[in-house]
Amino acid sequence: MATLTGLTFGGKTWTPKFAQEIDKDKCIGCGRCIKVCGHNVLALKALNEEGEFVEDEEDDEIERKVMTVAFPDNCIGCEACSRICPKNCYSHTTLDN
Repeated sequence: MATLTGLTFGGKTWTPKFAQEIDKDKCIGCGRCIKVCGHNVLALKALNEEGEFVEDEEDDEIERKVMTVAFPDNCIGCEACSRICPKNCYSHTTLDN
């Protein structure tokens, strides 16, 4: 199988690497990544003390918030999210045809 590649404006081959997962144990919920992503890929979600996702309405159960890859189909593979992440939380994958 061949890996999906594209070209930069300058004509160089580029391999997009799509956001696959965010390590919720490393993520501090700073929101830097969601600010640089222009494609609605990410969402901030609440965790309880047991590390389980809960609804935001359950304020008394919320321990902290972390970023999630909520809409992976929107990712263009630019890796801006992981480059701005201070905790190196992201894992990416290439797309094999």
